[in-house]
Amino acid sequence: MTRRSIADIKARADEFADAFENYDPKPGDQDAPLPPTMAVKLAAWRRDAAEKELAEAVRAAREQRLSWREVGEAIGTSGEAARQRYSATT
Repeated sequence: MTRRSIADIKARADEFADAFENYDPKPGDQDAPLPPTMAVKLAAWRRDAAEKELAEAVRAAREQRLSWREVGEAIGTSGEAARQRYSATT
């Protein structure tokens, strides 16, 4: 899996948000199952949105003086791993 920067994740989430906001449903779309490609895109958008939300929460936590150890524990990793992943966003 390729590691993406927070900026890449945010940009991708914004792209997906724009696509979903501009989606104009056609009659019968609500009753039909999602095409596989759309289901994958929706899942990717949700993942990117969650990553963006997590990065913002980490930034806010660090502004409130939470240690990297506390941040790491909150997200289920070590403080060092959290620092390496999110220090560019704080």
